[in-house]
Amino acid sequence: MFKFSIQDVRQINWKTEILAGLTVAMTMIPESLSFAILAGLSPLTGLYGAFLMGLVTSILGGRPGMVSGGAGATIVVLIALISSHGVEYLFATVALAGILQITVGAFKLGKFVRLIPQPVMFGFLNGLAIIIFMAQLEQFKVVENGVAHWMTGSMLYTMLGLTALTVAIVLIVPKITKAVPSSLIAILIVFAVVQFIGIDTKKVVDIASIAGDFPPFHIPAVPFNLETLQIIFPYALIMASVGLIESLLTLSMVDELTNSKGSSNKEAVAQGTANIVNGFFTGMGGCAMVAQTLVNINAGARTKLSAFIGAITILIIILVGAPFIELIPLAALVGVMMIVAITTFKWGFFKMLSKMPKSDIFVGILVAAITVVLHNLALAVLVGVIISALVFAWDSAVRIRARKSNDEYGNKVYEIYGPLFFGSVTHFMDKFEVDQDPERIIIDFRESRIVDMSAIDAVNKLTSRYASQQKTVVLRHLSEDSIKLLDNAKGVIEVNIQEDPTYKVMPEK
Repeated sequence: MFKFSIQDVRQINWKTEILAGLTVAMTMIPESLSFAILAGLSPLTGLYGAFLMGLVTSILGGRPGMVSGGAGATIVVLIALISSHGVEYLFATVALAGILQITVGAFKLGKFVRLIPQPVMFGFLNGLAIIIFMAQLEQFKVVENGVAHWMTGSMLYTMLGLTALTVAIVLIVPKITKAVPSSLIAILIVFAVVQFIGIDTKKVVDIASIAGDFPPFHIPAVPFNLETLQIIFPYALIMASVGLIESLLTLSMVDELTNSKGSSNKEAVAQGTANIVNGFFTGMGGCAMVAQTLVNINAGARTKLSAFIGAITILIIILVGAPFIELIPLAALVGVMMIVAITTFKWGFFKMLSKMPKSDIFVGILVAAITVVLHNLALAVLVGVIISALVFAWDSAVRIRARKSNDEYGNKVYEIYGPLFFGSVTHFMDKFEVDQDPERIIIDFRESRIVDMSAIDAVNKLTSRYASQQKTVVLRHLSEDSIKLLDNAKGVIEVNIQEDPTYKVMPEK
């Protein structure tokens, strides 16, 4: 809920938050309409999704300043379900996806977003910026006889001119005043120019009518049986994953932009609750919207109030404001979103090409490419994380070292440096000279640790090789977690552990 003390309320810049919310609503409407129509849904289903997602997450969410709505990233993965089983199965899937998202938050699994490396974040943002920009180009097309083709002649020049005017206003206004978001000023000025001069150009109404009533309560009309669950569960799992990945990445982005900290688990619960509400109030569901969040942050919003205002504004537009909003030129919204795309792109990535490791550069470019080509954010991030993890594992594997010496008793001592895990076991085994070693050897893990089952198996094989020649292996300076692993593996491996009362390894917190 909104948890404001009197001091918090006084610190809110009400004008900035309200104006930012109005701007967000203006930019969210055409996107929600476009994706709803793309998926074969009623335009109102898209607007209901934008309203409900924005409302619930603004109240329950864990990241002030972040905006959620009927995002294309989540609805795209459900198009096949809608075409084959209908809209009722969509509502059931959205609700089930919400339950899965709440489960992630309840078990505090949202923290795993921290495992996403910076190159993946760069690739995600750059790919998303390209998608946002390319999506605006679609507005320069018209549909005739069911076929879309590029604008030509005066229609094209008008669209280009109004878009350029919007971009110019967005860039110039902040140099004059920051009292009102430049995006909102640009939309209003271009709207006024078109209306007073009577310019014939593409408007919001050309996408769809947005007039309607309050979202109705509706239980999805699907059979409540195992067969239905088998149909919707795979889609719900994909939607929940895509939605959470995009939402938590957006949360991390806002953390970085505002130098503050959001709650990933709280946000996961909020996203899930919002999707459950969508499922029972005929909304198409969604997640955090990066472009609208950037519009919100750039407008100066820093609390949940702006997202709340944006959601309420969408509802008011649906109920009474449709005739006005439908007349807004799409060129104005296109110009605003193009600026968002340009500012979203991490241009500093090019400067870092000569300074970053080649593997990181490859990951960043690959994630951006997958995002742009496949429009599959979840797959792009997953591939990026896997490749980054494999690169790290390889680098850690080849760095394991062993320093050899003999102590005063004639024992051979191997001092191991670097973690012993599945990737480094081969290099670890190559360090030992079983045939040449004396009857007793000591493996010192002061600068190492046994990490996983592969490491335990390697130690077991090594001790067995020495035992076959009647030689003894002693493990020294094991960390507490390494000792615990070996204790749990008793019966599988038997080793001699030498306790050192003067040496302690600090356990991980």
